[in-house]
Amino acid sequence: MSIYKRLRIISYLAPNWFGFYQAIAAYLGRVLKVETQLQQSEYDPLKDPLLFQDQIDLAFICGLPLIRYSQMVSDQLQTLVAPVMQSSRYSNSPIYYADVIVNANSNSQKFADLSGKTFCYNDPGSNSGYNLLCHRLIEERYPQNFFGKTIQSGFHQRSIHWVVEGLADCAAIDSVVLEQKLRDFPELSQHLRVVDVLGPSPMPPLVVAQRLGISLIQQMQLALLQPDAQLQRVMKQFGVKRFGAVGLEDYRILNQMYSDRSFASLF
Repeated sequence: MSIYKRLRIISYLAPNWFGFYQAIAAYLGRVLKVETQLQQSEYDPLKDPLLFQDQIDLAFICGLPLIRYSQMVSDQLQTLVAPVMQSSRYSNSPIYYADVIVNANSNSQKFADLSGKTFCYNDPGSNSGYNLLCHRLIEERYPQNFFGKTIQSGFHQRSIHWVVEGLADCAAIDSVVLEQKLRDFPELSQHLRVVDVLGPSPMPPLVVAQRLGISLIQQMQLALLQPDAQLQRVMKQFGVKRFGAVGLEDYRILNQMYSDRSFASLF
């Protein structure tokens, strides 16, 4: 029996996975016999006062802001698990990709064809939507101002619609977000095309506040590694095969790419 009566859980990730996070929160509530309160954050995690005040018990968070935050505030958050997707492209590992999309009618066939185009990104703090793209430009020594224009959408789903509607020529989208979007709205597949794939990267994890104590943290991790039938049904709906244990060190590569990138020379 947990000494905690309620767990405050925050998602900093794409809203079209919120139903999945609700299922995880409900499952942990059943196992631990506690109340769980889940909400979608309106903040960038690196600007969330609740996080800095250690008022959040668990969080679904992108690996890049996680590793950056852990450098600012050490010994607060601990990685718990990350989803492992069913599709063979994920090699039974807690990884994901950034799919570079264009409109189906675009004449762009490969990454180099995006030169001079309008690039749409969700957030400059995003690994899939921004960081991996910057890394590609640096790694392959593309010229300064490779894109003709860049615009920020705010979140992946909006970036997808902007490419469909012709408001942007291309975007880098979290592969699991894109796949879920196409499950929810299969007609969109007729309007989009993937011209390149960036990654893989370590999958965004569920993290937990270390103040909850090792016993409770281990109980939560074990529960998620052995989900019940009710949670497994939801996992299947979202294309999740299982959960894998992950460590903070798995995400350090993202911070290295972030440190290498140069905003001024890229966009």
